[in-house]
Amino acid sequence: MDCTRSPLPAGLAALVTAGSVFAGPLPDIPRGNIAIHLETIATGLGAPDYAINAPGDTDRLFVVDQAGALRVIQGGTLKPEPALDLQGRISTTFNPANPNDERGFLGLAFHPGFADPASPGFRTLYTYSSEPIPAGTSPTYIAPNGAAQGYRNVVAEWKMSAADPNVVDPSSHREVISFGKNANNHNGGTIAFGPDGYLYLGLGDGGNARDVGASHIEPGGNAQNLSTPLGKMIRIDPLDPSLTTGSSDPTSTNGQYRIPASNPFQQAGQVPEAYALGFRNPYRFSFDRATGELIVADVGQGNIEEIDRVVPGGNYGWAVKEGSFPFDRTTGGIGDTAPGTPAGLIDPITGTLGTLEYDHDDGIAIVGGFVYRGSAIPALYGKYVFGDLALVNLPPRVDGRLFYADLETGLIEEFLLPDFANGKLPDGLTVHGFGEDGAGELYALVTNAPANASAGIVYRIAPVPEPATWALLGAGLVGLAGYARRRTRL
Repeated sequence: MDCTRSPLPAGLAALVTAGSVFAGPLPDIPRGNIAIHLETIATGLGAPDYAINAPGDTDRLFVVDQAGALRVIQGGTLKPEPALDLQGRISTTFNPANPNDERGFLGLAFHPGFADPASPGFRTLYTYSSEPIPAGTSPTYIAPNGAAQGYRNVVAEWKMSAADPNVVDPSSHREVISFGKNANNHNGGTIAFGPDGYLYLGLGDGGNARDVGASHIEPGGNAQNLSTPLGKMIRIDPLDPSLTTGSSDPTSTNGQYRIPASNPFQQAGQVPEAYALGFRNPYRFSFDRATGELIVADVGQGNIEEIDRVVPGGNYGWAVKEGSFPFDRTTGGIGDTAPGTPAGLIDPITGTLGTLEYDHDDGIAIVGGFVYRGSAIPALYGKYVFGDLALVNLPPRVDGRLFYADLETGLIEEFLLPDFANGKLPDGLTVHGFGEDGAGELYALVTNAPANASAGIVYRIAPVPEPATWALLGAGLVGLAGYARRRTRL
């Protein structure tokens, strides 16, 4: 997010000057031919931003609420009490007049051995949240340049209660790794275990804008500098090393986790936890449960939002490029698209018909989701489901959008929403995250208020009949009344 603009909720980036009209370099995202029904599963949350199931559990969905509560939806019903309350640990009080604070409770991951009594990860889960820096302590990684640190982002370990599977034991807390922050934005947000059993964490470039500021290394910024974890995909084994004595992976300097020996950056002066580099704010990423591929939605600056397929050692371009476009760190502008240039940088996913990127005619901050592997909507199988925070950046930001992308063709299309007037989310709802349950079905997490309010909604993405009218809409042959407002800034 630019320091001249208000921060966005839950790790997103403010990307368009309020009230401006943007003429982007990429084609508008068309309406597709897949209609979905958004079934309300839970209401009254603050700002839900992520939801997953525990391994082997198909009945419960654990929902991360930005203000600090871990909620449980069991059998389609929201349980009244949180499984874990982190509100006392969060580094901000969420001013009701400012819905755009990016800090808070941002990530959740269950150890792959969560359901296995023989595993050292039995009943173990991890959270990622923004917390104060206790007096007399220092984060595992301090902010670059010795910049002032207002808070830290923390990966912590917890144990589920042995007596109640819907409650996390608050006494089981163990801090794993932390990162000092100078700016309040670009915190990333996702932690997830990969098919290899390691924990992945996407970190933003440190905040402010253009990878420039007090805590940004020069020349070039943080994302391209391997001496800082900022702007990187991180990979670790978060278990207490005393439980994994048979591992050949070295123990971290703080003694709380192991660093995979196969991580690609092991030279002197490099952060050994780094797995890939060149990210601006990889707020949401996920592993395709069918292929194991790591798909990241990286929030852009003022022009381009992108979707990347991450490989070990890959460099995803920021702040040399924004999407497939050369980026100017001085002005924040972009040049003409230059796929494959400079050599060594990886552009957004490119398919047979296009590239998975879009400009700010279609949104202001990408919100990554999941590759759909459920069974309820066959036409969606294998598509990447994601969204954008909002279409309009005027205070308040409004009109989040829901998309799907074909990873083979490289085309992005917008879902049809026949439930709602004009085919758009009601009440100016903004999209903050997505969820995936044990059956591979997906959820959209939305709100239109600050995180400490109670406007958050969890929608299940469900199938609807597709009447002829909706099929025609998907083909662009029939217009929705009022839909043209998507191209008009308010």
